[in-house]
Formats: sequence, C-alpha cells, structure tokens
Amino acid sequence: MNKLQTFNNTIFEDVKKTNNKFTKHFHDTYTIGITHDGKFKSLHEKKTFYLYKHSTKIINPGEVHSGDSNSWKYTNFYPSIELISEIYEQIFFEKKSPIFIKHTIDDTILYNLLKDFFINAYLGNDKMATEISLINALSYLIKNYTHKTKTFEPVFNDKPIVKNSIEYIKDSLDSNITLDELALNSKLSKYHFLRTFKNIIGLTPHQYILIQRVEKAKELISQGMHLNEIAFYTGFSDQSHFIRCFKKIYGYSPSTLNENIYKTKS
Repeated sequence: MNKLQTFNNTIFEDVKKTNNKFTKHFHDTYTIGITHDGKFKSLHEKKTFYLYKHSTKIINPGEVHSGDSNSWKYTNFYPSIELISEIYEQIFFEKKSPIFIKHTIDDTILYNLLKDFFINAYLGNDKMATEISLINALSYLIKNYTHKTKTFEPVFNDKPIVKNSIEYIKDSLDSNITLDELALNSKLSKYHFLRTFKNIIGLTPHQYILIQRVEKAKELISQGMHLNEIAFYTGFSDQSHFIRCFKKIYGYSPSTLNENIYKTKS
C-alpha cells in the first residue's frame, strides 16, 4: 500500500448541532460528509436535496452549493483532487478525477465506512489504521458511485474562457480587484465578462473573489498565521469582515479551524 502523502493537512468538521444557513459557495476540493442526525436542505447545481440520518453527502470540486440546516449533526472532510485521483489511480491504474452525480447517497455500508475513518482520524489512532480506513471508504465510494471521470487537473482548469481571470484573481487577492481589470485581462467588455463568468462559474466575480479569499485564509490559518494578520494578506477590509464571510460559508468561526486540520502524527 502506497503512503498517501496528500492526506496530510486535510480539513475536517465534526459539528454536534447546527441550525445555520450556508451562503452560496464552492470548494477547490471534494466535500464528503455523513449525517448523524437532524436534517439538511442542500441547494446544489439548481436542484434541492435533503440529507437525513445516516446519509452521505458528496460535492465535486467547483460545484456551487448552499443550504439550510435543522438540528443537523454531521462530520465532513475536504479531500483534495490529488488525494481522490491518487486512490482512483491505485484502483484503475490511470490518474483521473472521478465525478459523482449523486449528491445524496443512502447507503449504510458507505456511512459506516466513513464513520470508521472519521473515528480513527479524530482519535489520532495509528497512522496505518487511519489510512486503511480512509482507503476502504473512498475506494468503496469510487467503485460504486463514480458517474464519469475527467482528466486530472485543478478545478476550473478546463474552462479556458475564465481560466486567465481565475489565475489573475488568485494572484491579486490582497489587492482591490476591479471589474475593469478583470474584463481587460479577459479581453471582453465588462458586460460580456460578467455574463460569461456567471454562466460558467455560477457566481458573480465578487462572490468568487470572497470565496477565494476565505480559501486562502484557510491555508494561512493552517500555517499558524494570526487572524488579525490574515485579513490584511487576503484582501478583506478588516478582521470582522473576514470572520463574517468565513462563518457564512462554513458555519463556524475561523478561530476553531486549526482544531479541524488533520496533521500526520510522527
């Protein structure tokens, strides 16, 4: 069994009970989670799904979603494209990114496999035991629920019309990015840039920039940077603005994030 280098620094969430609303957003990673109790109404790719006890949630990278929870108790984690593609390659001997068409999966076997993995990860159990439980859960998911595959590459790389704009945004997060700059960079009028970006990404450029700033902030938190510094380095107007945006996406304060980052025990 090959060591999964890309498992380190994966973010987890174990939420006992929430009634939060989650604003429209996406992740550069997959989202895989299980519901222990309560209910979650998920708005995903213009469709509505409901998560109930012992169901599994799957969201592919880049897919825009939002939601509304009701006494929802759940555990999530955010495996990278690299990690999922690595396991897919070990099964099928080609490096592809699986696409899961089912957003809600009612499968007790999958729920229990993921639950076993989460218990190992949260208890800090033996590294090999944790990795075995991860591979067992994700290989079952991949073999039973992959709808199609795509070439292994970062999210939105297959969208050439907006790829340059996305790269520009990621390189300029700490500055005041203007619509004029984005339109000029894409060689489109502001009107056509806005329409093209929204049609392809599913978000306005402003919404996309805020989400990327939160994603960058997550990375800086994992590196040990203080919240009062992060707002400056990610282009938020101040720390309170950063915290509000983070909570709208994740439902909890960024100050708790470090507790939810898996780091390989030496």
